Formats: sequence, C-alpha cells, structure tokens
Amino acid sequence: MNNNNSENKKLEEVIDNFSKQNSVSLGENGGKKFSLFEVIVLIALSVTVSLSLGMILVEHNHRQKNNNEVTDKYLENFIDNYNYIIENYYGDVDKEQLINNAIAGMMNSLDDPYSVYIDDDTTNNFNINLQGNYKGLGVSIVKDPESNYIMIYSVFNDSPADKAGLKAGDLIKSVDGNLTTEIDPTEFSNNILKNEQKDFSFIIIRNNEEFEIKLSKENVVIKSVESDLIEREDKKIGYIYISIFANNTSAQFKDQLLKLENEGIDALIIDVRSNTGGHLSSVDAILSILLTDSQITYKLDDGKSVKCYYGSLKKNKDYEIILLGDGYSASASEVLISSLRDNLHAKLIGVKTFGKGTVQELITLSNGVQYKITTQKWLSPNGTWVNDTEGIMPDIEVKMDEKYYTTYEKDDDNQLQTAIEYVINKDK
Repeated sequence: MNNNNSENKKLEEVIDNFSKQNSVSLGENGGKKFSLFEVIVLIALSVTVSLSLGMILVEHNHRQKNNNEVTDKYLENFIDNYNYIIENYYGDVDKEQLINNAIAGMMNSLDDPYSVYIDDDTTNNFNINLQGNYKGLGVSIVKDPESNYIMIYSVFNDSPADKAGLKAGDLIKSVDGNLTTEIDPTEFSNNILKNEQKDFSFIIIRNNEEFEIKLSKENVVIKSVESDLIEREDKKIGYIYISIFANNTSAQFKDQLLKLENEGIDALIIDVRSNTGGHLSSVDAILSILLTDSQITYKLDDGKSVKCYYGSLKKNKDYEIILLGDGYSASASEVLISSLRDNLHAKLIGVKTFGKGTVQELITLSNGVQYKITTQKWLSPNGTWVNDTEGIMPDIEVKMDEKYYTTYEKDDDNQLQTAIEYVINKDK
C-alpha cells in the first residue's frame, strides 16, 4: 500500500496536470427531430448536431503549476478523505475514475446548468463537432424504432459514405458481420471511432433490398456553412447559413462570402437558426470581416474588468445585412446577431433567440476528460447582457409555417421568404 505523501503527490498531479483551451460556451438545447443523444453524431462516421449545451470556445494553452505544498484547508480535507478511501475501501478503487467523479460532483454543486462535467463519449462528440473535421466515414446515425437497426440520418458531402452512394434513410444491418440490433448508436459510433481498423464491411438495407458495401475511414471535413445566390426582381441577394461555429467555420464563411460578393450582391442574409454556438475565435473572425476596426464586436466581463473586441475592416460593406434567428439560436449566434444589430442596424427576422449570456471555459484533464465552467459573461457592443429568458427579440417576428417541416423547401420557409421580400420592398 502506498504511503500518504506518495498518494498526495499523485493526487495533486492528477488535479493540476490539465490544459485549458479557453473555451467559451453560449447556447442551449437545439434538437428538432431528435435530441443529441438520439442522433448520435457517429463520431466515427460524422457529426451533425452540436452539443446540446451549446458553447463558444476561446482557445489558449495553460498549464497549472504543480505546488507540492497544500495550503487550502478544504483541499487538505479532500486529500485526507481520498487517502482514507484508497487505503480502507475493501475492494479495488479506480483512482482516475474517483477523481473524475469528484470533479463531476464539484460541477454539480455549482448549481449552474452550463458548468458541467463532460463524460468520455460526449467529449468525443463535442470535440469532433467543434474541430470541424475528423477521421471517419461521414454519416450521422439514429436507432430506427421499427427495425431496431442503426439508420443513417445524414451523409456529409464528399465523405467516404457519400462517394459510396449511401443515403439518408439507409439501414445498417451489420458491420463486419455483427448485427446492429444488438448495440445502441453510441456503441456503434465508438466501435468505429476508437477502432484502429481502417476498413469496414457493411450490409445495407434500402427499399427492402440488401447489399454489401465496404468503406474506409478518411479525413472528413464537416461543412458548417452553406450559401446560395437568390435573384429576384433585379435584386441579387446572398444567403449564408451557419450551422455551428467550428474551428473551420470562419474560413468556410469567408470563402462563401467572397463568392457571393463577386456576384455583386445587393444584400446578404445570414441564417443562424438552430445554431447553438461554437468557438469564439470563429464568430470573432467572421465579425472581423463584416465590421470596421472602430466598431466593437462584443465585450467580455470577468467581474473585474470589461474588455472590448473590434472588427478589422477600414470601411463597412456596401450592402445591407439581414439576420434569421429562432429559439435555438444561442451563444455565439447571439453574439453575431447582437453585434451586427448594434453596429449596422441589421434586421433580425424570425422569433426570439434563446438567451445565453454567460461564458464557459473548457478544461481538458490530462486523461482527456473535459469539463466546462462559467468564468465570464459576454455583452453586446452597446453593453446589453442577453441571458436566461431575455433572448434577442426580432425586428420582424415571423413564426415558422408548419408546412416547412414537411417539405424543407426554401419556398415554404416563410421566415426566409420574409427576409427576401424585405430586401425587395425596402427601397420601393
């Protein structure tokens, strides 16, 4: 049995040996047809929805100093009890799990829904979604309630699954001979993601017919930005949809914006409906190419001081910007909305946004497990704190027509169509 000094040193190393990835989280539950835990972002195969807690991540590298001398009486009490449990529990003790559970307990005691411990499976989903790429097959999955097989929910463009012709709605009967009725989506995902094996054989069911398909894991880029050029009544209207603010979202946004600007657009619609958040660096980069270096993009308040951030342009764009938001637009989406409204008087069309004004830091432990803790709050350029039930009220309130949820056609998207009509009729 180890002595107390040795155990104390190991305990302090476990507690102190973590890296902070300045992450700011601003968002909330955004599922429509399925929740995050129903649509298992087949991490080995892909990711389609953001973590239901939503977030903005501000990245930095930091390592806590390891001080062998413990001066905090509460920490001394914790260490004493840790040692007692290790030495006196009649069975085996997983020390790493003991510490992980202790951290989870500390997060729960804060009584803050946004300060949370993230378990291993959720950490994988969380990181892949925010990194914007991963090594996998390129599909997201759910459990089909009728057949009990794993079902493909969506397929990423240019992914191995897409190139092989897989489609949403395909049933995965088996992988390498193992029936998917015996496992849940999380297990299926982990078996692909964590497996060093590169090649997999699937039996697919489509229209009651079975066929075999072989797929190899490749680097999959998650597309978080989509664009379109809408031409109507002599107006060229750019449209950009942002699904999440991942590491590579700002680069995708910049590319799509440039294409639209080269078309000579008269206005730009930015759609962040159902976007629950992401990296602060991502939304900051997007705002920096939409606002000038004299315009405040957002403010961060840590309780001691307030820091302002600015755009990078020398002059504003020569076209109007219109925003689309809904009750699932949270966190980084609300930073984008409030910044463009305060600075450019951009109109928000849709319904009231979620309202998430606190900032979380993402802490990564030495074993890879993560937790988020609230450390700041963000303010709009005008100093408004959007939080809890406040949200951001739209300039033009339009509730989504239920018809859209049966067709998912842009012509039936009455919020988008209202934005288009606003641009067309504004100068009449």
